[in-house]
Amino acid sequence: MGDPKGIGPDITLMSWRERQRDALPNFVVYGDPDVLLERAHTLGLEVPIKTLANPTEAADVFSHALPVWPVPVSAPGGEDRAIVAAIEAAVAAVCAGEALAIVTNPIVKRTLDRVELPYPGHTEFLAELALRHGAAARPVPVMMLVAEELKVVPATVHIPLAAVPHALTRQRLAETLRITAAALAGDFGIARPRIAVTGLNPHAGEGGRIGREEIEVIKPAIDAVAAEGIAVTGPHSADTLFHVEARTAYDAAVAMYHDQALVPIKTLAFDRGVNVTLGLPFVRTSPDHGTAFALAGTGKARAGSFIAALRLADAIGQRRAAAPIASRP
Repeated sequence: MGDPKGIGPDITLMSWRERQRDALPNFVVYGDPDVLLERAHTLGLEVPIKTLANPTEAADVFSHALPVWPVPVSAPGGEDRAIVAAIEAAVAAVCAGEALAIVTNPIVKRTLDRVELPYPGHTEFLAELALRHGAAARPVPVMMLVAEELKVVPATVHIPLAAVPHALTRQRLAETLRITAAALAGDFGIARPRIAVTGLNPHAGEGGRIGREEIEVIKPAIDAVAAEGIAVTGPHSADTLFHVEARTAYDAAVAMYHDQALVPIKTLAFDRGVNVTLGLPFVRTSPDHGTAFALAGTGKARAGSFIAALRLADAIGQRRAAAPIASRP
């Protein structure tokens, strides 16, 4: 459900209302049915709610009511605990084979702080839950932003810009490239994935004149994975990597930090981008936007990114389900 005070309830309700026109896959909401009913009333949407005893009942319910697995915000611990409980319950369902994939509505980072969970966001928390549900080792989660025009991966995510040069290591970047290549092949069906890698510094360092990270970290990591047979190029100057012609030369770009990756995709596809977490043993997507508290209940929220996240979660889930067991993450 994401944060119940944000636009998660709005875009979920709006998407269910357009389920037939948009040919959406069946989905279950892990959240508070009272919050959804109240928000539907505020928005003037007629959305019948049906609480479930088992997530697998959704297939019989979805055509005529929004299926909800109840996670009440009035339970002990309040709203923040309910937000976390919804994530935990959804992960348990997908790990048990009761659901195909997870789509997470937006939360704010401080939610996990308030319930004393030491994670900067969904991504790291989901890696911990994968371990809790039987993963052989802690997954290395990698964020990918996906739109029709571009797929991009930030090698570092929610850290201060000043910390990026220290966080970038050959090992970290090489592992990110391997996970990205595996996901492009397995989850997106690209037989021979091509990855372009940005530099960290302006003009990719200009041969060491504007920083040495490209020489000492980025290029050695690229060379290491290229030697394994992965089609990867770079480091490229980031300011020339995202125009139309440049994008024809790769299937995904790996950038060095958050804004270097997210600015181009949000410029190209602000209402259609999807956040996908690579490297997990289950499928997780999310709308590529935040909670937008100011828009909640106003009717001004747009459901396009949530709808795209539903469709992509279903597509990747179906692809993984059809793959041989040995090739699954």
